[in-house]
Amino acid sequence: MIQVDGAQRSGSGTIVRYAVALACLLGRELSLTNIRARRDKPGLRPQHLKAIEAARELCQGTLKGGKVGSGEITFRAGDEISGGNYEWDIGTAGSTTMLAMTVLPAACFATKASRFRISGGLFQDFAPSVYHMQHVLFPVLTKMGIGVELEIIRPGYVPKGGGVIEVKVSPVEGRLQPLRLRQQGKLVKIEGIALSSHLRERKVSQRMAQKCRETLMARGYDARIEAIYDDTALQAGAALALYAQTDTGCIIGADMAGQPRRSSEEIARYVARTLVEDLSTGATVDRYLADQLILYAALAEGLSEYRIPRMTEHIETNLWLVESILGARVEVGEDLTVRIGGIGYGGRD
Repeated sequence: MIQVDGAQRSGSGTIVRYAVALACLLGRELSLTNIRARRDKPGLRPQHLKAIEAARELCQGTLKGGKVGSGEITFRAGDEISGGNYEWDIGTAGSTTMLAMTVLPAACFATKASRFRISGGLFQDFAPSVYHMQHVLFPVLTKMGIGVELEIIRPGYVPKGGGVIEVKVSPVEGRLQPLRLRQQGKLVKIEGIALSSHLRERKVSQRMAQKCRETLMARGYDARIEAIYDDTALQAGAALALYAQTDTGCIIGADMAGQPRRSSEEIARYVARTLVEDLSTGATVDRYLADQLILYAALAEGLSEYRIPRMTEHIETNLWLVESILGARVEVGEDLTVRIGGIGYGGRD
C-alpha cells in the first residue's frame, strides 16, 4: 500500500492529484490522510473529488471516503487502465486543467486511446491556464513521446464555469524519452493570445495585447499576440498568455486570468514581466512547467535535465513524491538544474 500524509511539504491539492495518478500507474492501493489539513477549508474540495472520481473511472478502481470535506481517502486502482471516451463535469468553476493533469499520466499508458471532454473553469488564479497546457506543456510532452492534443470548445471563468475542453491522448509506444534541456539558447519568437468574452465593446483583448507588446518592447523583446473575442462563454471574462520559443527547443510561458477590478493593462504588465523574469534567469522551463514535468521525467527511461527559474514548494513536493513512491533519483544543483533519473516505466507488468 502507498501511504501519503497530505499535510507534508506543500500540503496542497497537488499531493492529492500526484498520489492518485501514481496509484493508477502502479496499480496499487493508496491511503491518503490529512488532505489539505493546513488550508482554510481543509479536506477535499469539489474539484479535487471530481479529479479522483475521474481517475477511479479511468483505471476501474474503488474509492472510500470520497466526499467534499473528507480529510482521508483510500483509493484502490483496478486491474487495468482502460482508455476510451469520457465526459466529466466539475459542476463548478473548478479547474479543468487540474482534472486533466490528474488523469493524463495514466491515460498515457492505457490499453487504448482516450478522449476526455471536461467541463468547468478554464482560466482562474492558482491553476494552470489552458493556454499554457496547450502551447507549453503538451508540446514539451510530445518531445518525450506522448501523443496528446487539446481543443478549447468554450471558455469558462470564475464563478460560473461552464467552459469545455477536449483532450485526446494516444498510448505511449514503449517508454517515455528523457527530457534534456540544458541550455536556454537564443530566443526565436514570442507569441501569445489575448482572449476576452463578452467584452468586445471595451476592447479588452486589444488593450491587453497592445500593453503587453509595449511592456515587452521596453525590455527589448518583440511579440506577436493574437486578440480573440468570444461570445460563447456563460459570463464575461478574460485571459492573456505568452509563450517564448528558443533554438534549443525550450518553450517558456506566462499567463494570467482576468478578475473583477483587475484591468487589462495590469494583466498585460504582469504577464510580460513574468515571462521576462523567467527568460532572464537562463532557465530552460518556466516556473509552472518546472513542477509539471517532474512526474513524466520520473517515468521516463534515463536521465532528464532541465534548469528551473527558481525553487518552489510545489517542485520540492513533487520531487519528494516521485522519489518516495516511484524510487526515482532526484537532484537539484546549485545552478537550479533539476536532474531526475527515470525508472523506465513501461506500463503495468
